[in-house]
Amino acid sequence: MILSTLQYHEYSVRSLELLELRVPTHVPLGTRPTLSCRWQLGPSDVLYSVKWYKDGKEFFRHVPRDSETRRKFFLPGVDVEDSSPNGANVTLAPAALETGGRYRCEVSGERPLFPTVSDHSDMIIVALPEFGPVITGSKLRYHVGDRVQVNCTSGRSRPATRLSWYINGEPAPSGAVLAPEHHSHEDGLETTSLALDFKVKPKHFRKGDLKLKCLATIATVYWRSNEESVQGERMKGYARSRELAENSRADRVQAAGCANPSALITKLLLFFLIITNKIEMFIPFQLF
Repeated sequence: MILSTLQYHEYSVRSLELLELRVPTHVPLGTRPTLSCRWQLGPSDVLYSVKWYKDGKEFFRHVPRDSETRRKFFLPGVDVEDSSPNGANVTLAPAALETGGRYRCEVSGERPLFPTVSDHSDMIIVALPEFGPVITGSKLRYHVGDRVQVNCTSGRSRPATRLSWYINGEPAPSGAVLAPEHHSHEDGLETTSLALDFKVKPKHFRKGDLKLKCLATIATVYWRSNEESVQGERMKGYARSRELAENSRADRVQAAGCANPSALITKLLLFFLIITNKIEMFIPFQLF
């Protein structure tokens, strides 16, 4: 009894093993996804079948010992265009919205134990927006203290596009961003809107004009942004202030030079004496 238990344990450890399942998480609409299943047979195992399922329904199988080694089964949104000889890799027809779902690979060994291993992963079909995010509501010019109320709207997509606001290249404060709004269309696509509402502060014009950017993303398959640059009055006002301050300092310097009249009179007398002395020295020389 102990011996048979040890033998079964040794067999189970070295039996069929599923090493890897690859199912693309996000697949753009109209592209051909490829699914991959990798396994390892034990020393005593012989491959019996490889089966592929979507949402619990079989759509492809590979059975080496059958007269028809590979078979496809009809399933809406799923059609195998190509497959590897052992059924480990399958390439589907261009993805439709119905193609999304949970995919499972099941690998079985031959008798007498028919060991079976399987794993699953989800696929999301992405309908990319036809155009990038659109910003509305912005003005050409803002003053410090003005209220900025703008809105960003994504293109129609599936799943819903995630929107983010940036002010001068930095993520907008959470208090300035309103809750996103989603609108579903009859074709199954969605539109997302995200509003930004804040008051302009002097810090917003430290590097020039006020820059507002809306970023739209869908997982790792879509990334687009739209940026608007609006003029502000703060920098111009500060430039004029600096100019006036410099003029004021210059005026004070000039006034300081004329603030002591006695010193000015002394300088003039010395200048007059020097000239007179030169004239007196010049006249005798001419007479001689």
